[in-house]
Parts: sequence; C-alpha cells; structure tokens
Amino acid sequence: MLPLAERMRPQSLEDYIGQKHILGPDKVLSLSLIQKKIPSIIFWGPPGVGKTTLAHLIAKELNTAFFNLSAIDAGVKEVREMIAKAQSSTFFNRISPILFIDEIHRFNKGQQDALLAAVEKGVITLIGATTENPSFEINAALLSRCQVYILNPFSQAELRELIEKIIRKDELFKGKNIQVVEDQVLINLANGDGRKLCNIMDMIGNTKETTIIVNNDLVQNLVQQNIAKFDKNGELHYDIASALIKSIRGSDPNGALYWLARMIQGGESPRFIARRLVISAAEDIGLANPNALLIAQTAAQAVEFIGFPESRIILSEATIYLACSAKSNSAYTAIDEAIALVQNTGDLAVPLHLRNAPIRLMKNLDYGRDYQYAHQFKNNFIEQEYLPKEISNTTLYKPSNNPSEEKIKESLIVNWKDKYGYRE
Repeated sequence: MLPLAERMRPQSLEDYIGQKHILGPDKVLSLSLIQKKIPSIIFWGPPGVGKTTLAHLIAKELNTAFFNLSAIDAGVKEVREMIAKAQSSTFFNRISPILFIDEIHRFNKGQQDALLAAVEKGVITLIGATTENPSFEINAALLSRCQVYILNPFSQAELRELIEKIIRKDELFKGKNIQVVEDQVLINLANGDGRKLCNIMDMIGNTKETTIIVNNDLVQNLVQQNIAKFDKNGELHYDIASALIKSIRGSDPNGALYWLARMIQGGESPRFIARRLVISAAEDIGLANPNALLIAQTAAQAVEFIGFPESRIILSEATIYLACSAKSNSAYTAIDEAIALVQNTGDLAVPLHLRNAPIRLMKNLDYGRDYQYAHQFKNNFIEQEYLPKEISNTTLYKPSNNPSEEKIKESLIVNWKDKYGYRE
C-alpha cells in the first residue's frame, strides 16, 4: 500500500490545500494557468507544503509532458539526457514540457549551467523545488530566468482541513469511528508540514481499535513510540543542523563530529553544512579567535572546489577547529544591541564634525568642521565623539572573558579611559 501522504496527494488544483497567495482567484499562478502559459519557476518552501504536488498538477492542468529528476541522484549527464527526451516530445505538445527537479539546491554550478540553454530556448519549462534560499543556492544566470514563488507552511486551519479530508476519504479510516476531541498536539507536531501530519494520521489509523478518540495524549504517545516513522522522510534536517551548532558552541568536538556525520550520511548538501560553520564561526567564536571565520570561509570555498566524498575531510577539520576554539558571542550581541538602539531612538542626526563635505556650501554649513584625523596623532588615536549626542557614552560592544578580547579591552581602556565603562 502506498504511504498515506501519497494516497492523499491531490489529483486536481481544486483539491489542492493551501498556497492561496499564488493559487487564489486572480493570483499570479492562477492567472498564468488560465492563460496556459507559465514561466520557469523555483518553488521555495519548507518540507511537506506541496512543492512536488503542485508541479505535477501544473503539468496536468497544461496537458503537457512531465519529466522528473532528483538532484540527489542526477549529474550533468542525466540532466542532458532528460533535456533531450523533453526536446523529442516537444513536437507533440504546443506547450513546452515541464522538467521538475526536486531539491535543486543540491545541484552544483555545472549541473545548473546544463539547464540554462534549454530554459532560454524554451525547450523545457523548468520547475525546481528547494528548501533553501534560492538567492544563495541557485546561480544568478539560472535564477534570473525563473520566477521564485514562496510556498508557505500549512496554517492550522489548513491542517485541520487535511485531517478531515483524510478521515473522510482514506481507506485506512473506513469502517472506523474517529472522534477528534483534541488536536493541538497533532497540529503542533505537524508544524505546518502536511507530510508529517499524514505520518501521524497513519499511526492513528493503524491502531487496532475501531473507535478511536483522538486527543493530545494519544498523539503524543504514538509519536514517541514511532519517532522513526514520524520523521521517516528526514525532516530532522534543521534539528540535526541545530545539534551540530550547539555541539560546536559547547566546545565538544565529539558531539559535533557525530552530528556532522549524521548530516553527511543523510545526504545533506555540503554547501548547507559549510554555510552553518561560517555562521557559527562568527556567532559563537567571534573575536575570541578571529581566525575561526577565516578557517570556516576557506573550508566553504574548498568544499565547493573539491566536492564529496573528499570534502567530508575539510568539513571535519573545520568542525573540530571550531569546536575546540575559545568562544565569544560579543560581536553577535553587540550588533543586535546596536540595531535595537537604532529602532528605539530613530534616525538621530549625524554630528556635524563627522559629516562629509564634498562641496563649499557644506563646508560653509560646518560639515566636517572640527573633525580630527586620527592618523595625525600619537598611536593613531585622538578622543572625539563618534555617536549622536543623544546617545553619547552608550556601550554596545562588551568584550567577553577570553585572552583575545582581554587584550582588546586593555586597548579600549587606554584609549577611552572611563567613557564607555571598560574599567569596570
């Protein structure tokens, strides 16, 4: 028997739940389908929101050929072969065949470039599905030829609509008395993901009782007993990434390596992993060891150059280095405090002595007057005010307690004395 999520896959756009912002009356995708002409598209959204289903339904609505590739398994050779198949079918279809590529963010530059000519010439209409920001993962040339549509998680109301539809239509629930008396845990665990909801409903439907009272305790117990089934399609993606980062933050290279291995074995994009390491280097290590950001960035570049499986060694080296490094989040907290200050104080005037004075009129208005050029003074420093007068003396950067930032703190005390409170 097919999985419940497959059995419940809509067979028409009328049966499709969600994404009303692009599929509702007079919305962009609806209008394109009415005109029987759609652009190449990138569907960007979290797992389980209907990206693949929508691609199939678009092809069905347009009555055109549909070709399917998974970016996990396909290389440049497979892409070219599929384009050739699509081209050979164009004779029989007025509308260009659709080439659907799931997880298109896993394609490297060469694989994406292989699609360009076919998209440009209209040999295919590309529909790509991704859980990652296309601006980072899709090369600019291909992205410029596609419309990006964001697919939203299911709302609570839409999840409840799906629950009712499953109970009403699926064979698993025929002949059973299902009473949903509580659904909050069910809704929370699904977390906007229709596939997760179907996995839970599958567990409920497979209980032996013919009368099933669905409440929070029942759902919680079923999920705890069947966690692998609940997450069988790998939606722990972000949880495992979180575990990796928290292990690095906690200075445990063993834990970090374990979660790194889980990501690699799970088929995670090396680019996704490398980007998280770069973020961790800035957020969690920061000024305690500025070399960490250089190491992480170099690792990210090397991963792009080398590719799997060898890049696992590069990711391992960077992960161990970050986990074993001194830690500081002072840069992270400092910029957040600065942004909060700007939000609370508004657009304060730039002090006159800090303003640019490219023309005489501005000089006559005292722009730049009394500014002191730091390089003309001893140790390249002269005390002057760099903040608007309304927030003078505000301390945003607070050095953390580590050898690197202790030296920074000593320098700040020498220069600024008591102005920013660094003596305390």
